[in-house]
Amino acid sequence: MEKLSTLSRSIEGKIVFITGAGNGMGRATAKLFAEYGAKVAASDLHEDSVNKTVEEITNADYDARAWQLDVTDKESIHATIQSAAEHYGGLDVLVNNAGVSLRTAIDDEDYEERFAKSVSILLTSHTRTIRAALPYLRESGSPRIINIASTEGLGAIPGNSPYTSSKHGVVGLTRSLATELGKEGITVNAICPGPILTAMTDWIPEEDREIYSRRRIALRRYGDPEEVAHITLSLALPAASYITGAAIPVDGGLTIRRG
Repeated sequence: MEKLSTLSRSIEGKIVFITGAGNGMGRATAKLFAEYGAKVAASDLHEDSVNKTVEEITNADYDARAWQLDVTDKESIHATIQSAAEHYGGLDVLVNNAGVSLRTAIDDEDYEERFAKSVSILLTSHTRTIRAALPYLRESGSPRIINIASTEGLGAIPGNSPYTSSKHGVVGLTRSLATELGKEGITVNAICPGPILTAMTDWIPEEDREIYSRRRIALRRYGDPEEVAHITLSLALPAASYITGAAIPVDGGLTIRRG
């Protein structure tokens, strides 16, 4: 039968660079992309964690390699992305996933330190990875930049302003760069996960998570990292060529529920 569509829904052979791939959503994203045929350059601050991610992928006969990366180190970002692009022969997809949550009240003694660290990891690093990746993305047939923001980039809760401010910045950066890079065919999108079962939510007692889910989340549960990873993969498809500047909630209906 003659094929009726012209746009590919395959990432087979695509080269993806992922930050924060050692745990949680980053690990799920790396494993999912590999399973669907991508070549995965996985990076993380914690070498043992990212090595474990890559070991799981390669043991299943998929293609991945690990890089240790501190996303607050500008020179290391450029060197690592260059190394990954040279190893795989290019770069098609950049996933900015590395993150940290440093909750603090505005009048806490260490507020400014926590604010500066949050911005460095959650926002400034995105600009640096994008700048380092651009020369390679410009050579790709379907270049994609995917920033992991948060529902905190669409709203706010008390006592979390360093994180919230940074994630609002990620959404703003995404929208601005979508307009700037659109003429080159480079799409830039943000994913805004809600409550997800990762290390960032491990500290919350299970009973409290259940209460919160019943009160605030339409689907009445926290999400799984893989559920976020699937949306990331969807934005990386060649067929997703007309989606740019979007901030997509993956939150079980958190942001739309009013009662």
